[in-house]
Amino acid sequence: MNSDKVLDAKGLACPMPIVKTKKAINELDAGDVLEVHATDKGSKADLTAWAKSGGHTLLQDTEEDGVLKFWIKKG
Repeated sequence: MNSDKVLDAKGLACPMPIVKTKKAINELDAGDVLEVHATDKGSKADLTAWAKSGGHTLLQDTEEDGVLKFWIKKG
């Protein structure tokens, strides 16, 4: 999946992946896609809920070799 920006949040514990995601998505235009890489297992629930509450769309999430990857479309 194509993204407009990639955020590396690997190795960060909650709440830092959310904090960094919020900052990164604020730099994008509506409709742009942010790709987030995280290793904190709580990120899946956190980013899913955060995207929904912020009016953004979680397009896809996968896990590869212990790295959680999310694609969030800015609302």
